[in-house]
Amino acid sequence: MRKTSSRLLSLLSLLQTHRDWSGDDLAERLDITPRTVRRDIDRLRELGYPIRAFKGPAGGYRLDAGSQLPPLLFDDGQAVALALALQAAVTGTAIGEDAARALATVRQVMPPRLRRRIDMLRVTAVPSPGTGDVSPAGTRLLMELSRVVHAREELRFDYGSDCAGPDVRPRRTQPHRLVTWRGHWYLIAWDLDRDDWRTFRVDRVRPRIPTGPRFTPRDLPGDDVAAFVTGRFRGTDGSTADWPCRGEVVLDLPARSVAPFARDGVVEELAPDRCRLTLGSWSWTGLAAAVCRFDTRIEVVGPPELAGAFAELAARCADAAGTTGTS
Repeated sequence: MRKTSSRLLSLLSLLQTHRDWSGDDLAERLDITPRTVRRDIDRLRELGYPIRAFKGPAGGYRLDAGSQLPPLLFDDGQAVALALALQAAVTGTAIGEDAARALATVRQVMPPRLRRRIDMLRVTAVPSPGTGDVSPAGTRLLMELSRVVHAREELRFDYGSDCAGPDVRPRRTQPHRLVTWRGHWYLIAWDLDRDDWRTFRVDRVRPRIPTGPRFTPRDLPGDDVAAFVTGRFRGTDGSTADWPCRGEVVLDLPARSVAPFARDGVVEELAPDRCRLTLGSWSWTGLAAAVCRFDTRIEVVGPPELAGAFAELAARCADAAGTTGTS
């Protein structure tokens, strides 16, 4: 049974190469008889693959467009969503080449009406600023890390610039999850030497073989992967996605002028030319600096730490202004 299944997959792979195959050519490539080819073609048709036979000196077969995507039997909306997701993955991602090949395969067996809809839609994924010159994590590395996470095996790896030097010790971790954040893949893991959770850029990971013993998974702070990653990049321990510092100010600007630049802040209109802005940041000084980019009068509502940060920032700016031309 396994031999038959393997042969069917090999036959399907040949039929998906955008060409017509004669029965004799398929029999030769698969090392089977033309009669077995005919039986296997019938099996694939029973699974829903639209294989068309054509006449000729030796006869032949072609994988044609059908009324649905066999054998998954996607409906029209699912088929379009899949094609759009693959288009987005083609540009600037670690799996771009594989996504392009998958998109070509899916498009080939789409019914004409869906193929026309997809051909009218052109999607390009724009990488985050500053990521254009970064080598993405390869598919093979992502698959290996996924395997280790699933198997719950300890992982040793060299990391980034820490790889240099014969005396550098590898990082020892218990991998927890793979995530994406602003164009990069990250590995969330418990660092055994630092006794804490860490996030590692996957494109900087160089695994060492073999992997370590199996382990019992730990509970992630907050038990929410999205909140943990968001919180870590906002300067918290990952148990919450909230900014560690959050304050409130009133700006002499229309709400419509502030909202496009407020990031994840909350803007409330107080008057045609006045609004309240509630914003967060990783530090009080950072929050004050973020508010100062709005070129207008600022009234601090609270908390007192934000008012103190404005005073400290003002002193720093005064010092900086006084150093002009002194170097």
